[in-house]
Amino acid sequence: MTNLADLRDEYDFLDADDRYRLLIDLGRALEPMPDALKTEATLVRGCSASVWVYPTRRDDGTLHFLADSNAAITKGIIALVLLTVQDRAPGDILAADIERELASFDLKNQLSSNRTQGIPNMIALIRETAARYV
Repeated sequence: MTNLADLRDEYDFLDADDRYRLLIDLGRALEPMPDALKTEATLVRGCSASVWVYPTRRDDGTLHFLADSNAAITKGIIALVLLTVQDRAPGDILAADIERELASFDLKNQLSSNRTQGIPNMIALIRETAARYV
């Protein structure tokens, strides 16, 4: 995946339709999540689409998340959230202001409330996971 700053620069220059396409492409670029990991235990509650997030801890102590959704744009939103935390130390994830990092994408005004309602739950799940490993 690209880095968040580069993606933000590209996103700023796009019209609404192209922003949707960018999110869809970002979701397509996510590392595949095996179907066996898509369980009730990995399901993010409160999302209008089905969203699964599965954390793994790497040998260096960083957290790596696999994620998927049954909706293309939602999958792109997940990819965007993961750009803020992927392969970082649990303490760094807890210290990160994920909401601020995503604020410039103005997702609440760019997308329907159905598409964005689960973002706080995704972020909460990521933080809860990081807290378990600190």
